[in-house]
Amino acid sequence: MKRTTLAAIALAVTAGLGLTGCAGAAGPAEQPAANGKTKLTVSVWNYEGTPEFKALFDGYEAANPTVDIEPVDILADDYPQKVTTMLAGGDTTDVLTMKNVIDYSRYANNGQLQEINGVVDKVGKDNLAGLDAFNMDGKYFAAPYRQDFWLLYYNKDLFKAAGIEEPKDLTWEKYTEIAKKLTTEAEGKKVYGTYHHIWRSVVQAIAAAQNDADQNSGDYGFFEDQYNTALDLQKSGATLDFGTAKSQKTSYRTMFETGQAAMMPMGTWYTAGILQAKKDGKTNVNWGLAPLPQKNDDGKVTTFGSPTAFAVNKNASHSDEAKKFIEWAAGEEGAKAISKIGVVPALQNESVTAEYFKLEGLPTDELSKKAFAPDQTALEMPVSDKSAATDKILNQEHDLIMVGERSVTDGIAEMGKRVTSEVLGK
Repeated sequence: MKRTTLAAIALAVTAGLGLTGCAGAAGPAEQPAANGKTKLTVSVWNYEGTPEFKALFDGYEAANPTVDIEPVDILADDYPQKVTTMLAGGDTTDVLTMKNVIDYSRYANNGQLQEINGVVDKVGKDNLAGLDAFNMDGKYFAAPYRQDFWLLYYNKDLFKAAGIEEPKDLTWEKYTEIAKKLTTEAEGKKVYGTYHHIWRSVVQAIAAAQNDADQNSGDYGFFEDQYNTALDLQKSGATLDFGTAKSQKTSYRTMFETGQAAMMPMGTWYTAGILQAKKDGKTNVNWGLAPLPQKNDDGKVTTFGSPTAFAVNKNASHSDEAKKFIEWAAGEEGAKAISKIGVVPALQNESVTAEYFKLEGLPTDELSKKAFAPDQTALEMPVSDKSAATDKILNQEHDLIMVGERSVTDGIAEMGKRVTSEVLGK
C-alpha cells in the first residue's frame, strides 16, 4: 500500500488553487478507474503508528478487490491545519478523517463536506455511539467509526496485596479513600494509589459529563467538587503532583505499566497500548478495568469520550466509492476489524463486543466487561464555533489551579470572567 507524502499534498493543494468551484457546488464527476481499480484516497495521521487505519484499509480492500486505498499521511500535530489548507485549496482527497468534532463543525459549516445521511441510515442511527456530535440540524456530514471513552484502569495485584476488593460501583469519595490506602513507600520506592494525567479533561470533562453541564457556558461552578477531589489526592500524596508530572513530561503509560500507580482514569485507546506492551514483554502488570468513578451512587455510569469519524470531501474524486467505504468502516465489518486490534468501535452490539473481548490479554472478568457498557457517554467538548477559544482559556486556568497559583474559587471565577468576555462577547 502506497503512502501519499506531504510533498504530494502540497502539490495537490497548489494545483487546487486554480479551481473556481464554490464550496456549495456538487463534487466533480467520478474519475475512471486506473488498471481496473479505483484509487480511493483517505487522509490519516501517523499512518505507521496508528494501526486502526491499516486494519480498516486492508479489510476493505479484501472485501472490495477493485479498490486500492491510498493513505494521505500527515503528521498528527499538523493534521488539523493541513486538512484546513487542503480544503481551502480545492484538494480532491476522497475521504477525510475527522480527528475531532470541533474541526468537523467548521468544515461542515463551511460547506466543505458532503451530506451522507444515506450512509448513516444504512449503518443505523441507533447503533452508532457518538453520532449525535455529527448532527447538523438533521444532516450528517460524517459518520463515526471509533468511540473512545474514559474508564478506570487498575492493578489487580496491588489491590490484592492491600486486601481491597475490586473497584466496583465507586463514587469519587470512595475512590479517593481507596487511593490513599493504596499509596505506599518502601525502600525508597513510592507507589501511588492513583495517577491523574495533566490534561484538563481529567477534571473538567468529567465534571461536565457527570453534572450534565456545558463547558462553553461561562458558568463553571460545577467544576468545584472535581477540583477539590483532584487537589485532595495531590496534597495527600496519593497521586503524583501536577507540577512534577508536567515539568518532567511524565508518561501515564510508564506510571501504570511499571506499577507506580495502582489506579488510573484514562481513555479506552490505552487498551491497545497496554496489550501491545504486554505482548512485547515490556510490562508484567496484572490489570483490569472498571467504570469511571461517579458523582452519585445511583448505579448509573456516566463518562465522557470523543468519536473519530470519516467524511466525504465536497470535491472528492470518487464520491460514491467514498460513501461505500464509510458505510463499511462504520458498520459491523469495520467495527470487527478494529476490535481485533483493541480499538473501540462506534458501532456497538453483542457481536462486536464479543469480538473485542476475544483479544489476547484483555481482562474478561465481569467488572471489565461492565466498564465497556457505560449508561451515558458525553462529548469531551461540545460541538461549537466557541469551543476552540474556550478550550484555550480553560487549559490556562486549569494549570494555574493545579499548581496552586490560584485557589479553586478564584480559578473558576477567572475562567467564567474570561470566557464570558473573550469568547461569548458579553
